Amino acid sequence: MEEQSNEALWYVVHTYSGYENKVATDLQTMVENRRLQDLICDIKVPVEMVPEIKDGKERLVERKLFPGYVLVKMVMNDDTWYVVRNTRGCTGFVGPASKPVPLTPEEVEKMGVESQAPLTVDFKVGDNVQITSGPLEGFMGLVEAIDTESFKVKLKVNMFGRETPAEVDIAQVELP
Repeated sequence: MEEQSNEALWYVVHTYSGYENKVATDLQTMVENRRLQDLICDIKVPVEMVPEIKDGKERLVERKLFPGYVLVKMVMNDDTWYVVRNTRGCTGFVGPASKPVPLTPEEVEKMGVESQAPLTVDFKVGDNVQITSGPLEGFMGLVEAIDTESFKVKLKVNMFGRETPAEVDIAQVELP
């Protein structure tokens, strides 16, 4: 395998089912032991929190988005390929004939693998904001919470003489 580039790209590694976290921690340990932090930059097992009802109680549980796969951001060369490929529980890279194919920037963005720069908003909790689009367009609301991860704002909107809770996209509100 020839040197592909000096840029760290995201690759998908196939693992035995249920071994995703073990492969990720073993690989992280190997990277630290061999001092490869500059070549293998990041290792992720994408998960989401989903509500589950058990014994009549609802609780959030972690669910893997891609069972059987681990995402690795690395500079591909013979050494890094060998380290990842020979991690216990790893069955190989995703690609034709097990030749590693990096994810495209569009795929990385869609999968939400890399966190973008933190979102900055010009309003804060307690501010009155104007709703600029959507079904509540034209209404004013009091900001109760701002969730920059899901790009949502929780508001108390005064409709028909009553305080009504509403949740809208951050892009749908602005300071008056």
